[in-house]
Amino acid sequence: MNISALQKERAKYQPKLPKSLQGSAKLVEGEKTKSVANQKEIEELFPNTYGMPLIAFEKGEEQKSNSPVNIGVILSGGQAPGGHNVISGIFDGIKRINPESKLYGFLGGPGGLVDHVYVELTAKKIDEYRNTGGFDIIGSGRTKLEEEWQFDKGLEIAKDLDLNALVIIGGDDSNTNACVLAEYYLKKNAGVQVIGCPKTIDGDLKNEMIETSFGFDTATKVYSELIGNIQRDANSAKKYWHFIKLMGRSASHIGLECALKTQPNITLISEEVAEKKQTLGEIVDYMASVVAQRADNGDNFGVALIPEGLIEFVPEMKKLISELNDLLAEGTETGKEFKMLKKSHRREWVASQLSPDAANLFQSLPSGIANQLTLDRDPHGNVQVSLIETEKLLGEMVKTRLAEMKEEGKFSGKFNTQYHFFGYEGRCAAPSNFDADYCYSLGATASVLVSEGKTGYMASVRNLTAPAEEWIAGGVPVTMMMNMERRHGHMKPVIQKALVELDGAPFKYFVTKRGEWALGTHYIYPGPIQYFGPSEICDLPTQTLKLEQA
Repeated sequence: MNISALQKERAKYQPKLPKSLQGSAKLVEGEKTKSVANQKEIEELFPNTYGMPLIAFEKGEEQKSNSPVNIGVILSGGQAPGGHNVISGIFDGIKRINPESKLYGFLGGPGGLVDHVYVELTAKKIDEYRNTGGFDIIGSGRTKLEEEWQFDKGLEIAKDLDLNALVIIGGDDSNTNACVLAEYYLKKNAGVQVIGCPKTIDGDLKNEMIETSFGFDTATKVYSELIGNIQRDANSAKKYWHFIKLMGRSASHIGLECALKTQPNITLISEEVAEKKQTLGEIVDYMASVVAQRADNGDNFGVALIPEGLIEFVPEMKKLISELNDLLAEGTETGKEFKMLKKSHRREWVASQLSPDAANLFQSLPSGIANQLTLDRDPHGNVQVSLIETEKLLGEMVKTRLAEMKEEGKFSGKFNTQYHFFGYEGRCAAPSNFDADYCYSLGATASVLVSEGKTGYMASVRNLTAPAEEWIAGGVPVTMMMNMERRHGHMKPVIQKALVELDGAPFKYFVTKRGEWALGTHYIYPGPIQYFGPSEICDLPTQTLKLEQA
């Protein structure tokens, strides 16, 4: 392989482990669990995996002799920094359990399991990918494991390879599917365990047992570096407002963390918009007022952070999108009819199928935004918000509002915009020290859960603001995190997404500062992620974790 000088040095980094994983781990079972909501429905759907106890590891006695553990690993969904270290943590973990253990990687995501496409991951292969970003060691995919025939195909190859377990590395939907698979294999007494690992840069797979999903730390550091660079440019040229959309479909954790790291002039938080039932007009008025007040101070520049999924949290837009998701759902008669129409006729037809309020809003949107709202749905049946140019919509609306304010004598400055979308730039970055350690610990945790015969669990590593040696490893039943939600027009069990808590410490701190950041120029320039140097710089957790656990 052709590798850079940084990669050569980075390959030497040895991730740190919690004390409980540095030798033989002793399992301690806690209280039995129940789902966060819809307990009756979830228990009926998961009779074999519902109510299992929480698990924590403690440092055990000397390493005992164990039988080999064979695991198949799957990378599912979008990339996140640290996936390769989860796999290397699994590999090293099962080799510590027994050197004869084997690890197989299914290629291209869950589809590799169904299609029986795999590769054995050897020490030589693993060593090429330690501490690197991306999922390219085996590739990822978005095939959903939902049908029994898929489960049965997976069982065939699991038996052929003599696998004890499958480890699925993914987000909330992927881990929900992992739990469905675990339930099915238990029901059939198939003898194949299923363990999940919490992955998503969005940061919305979190709870008391999953303090953060892996990749969030690295991605927000990469985005914050880029935001800092743009803030430096804005403060140098002093002539542009930069509207920056940040990845994070269902929650504003990325935007909030980046704001805490960089202190921009405007940061919109989707959850606050929903709580206050703000209209698009009210959001635009707020942004225009900040632009005007800065102009009064002679500052015709600034930086605004916009969450990717913002429009889904604006009540009027949320209602419209909900109606569109049902109208254009895959397999429905209306969805089929829509696809048969000429593109020039689609907007009028859609408006005719919506409720009056939704139709009026849909017709009032710029044609480009309206078209983006009717594009093909994502694998979960929802609008693909990453394709909607919310930053440009808001920029144009602010421009129009400022023109009105100028006529009213309320704005005398200049307003020129630059637009950015930071998403893919952070998904495959080389993991920070924190993510390198965290992911390696998650992999090692998964290997122990498998060796102890557990299934339907997600690997959990907690106490993350402490040094890595003091982290608490264990497992949390996936059913504990579930509720029922509407998907593709039907109620389905899914892991509940964690949104920004408006009464939580990170948001409350942000609120105390945003007025000051709006009118002044208090930018912070984080610079590149630092891997080498004092641990006070290299090993810092996110601002979100520090404020939550202060």
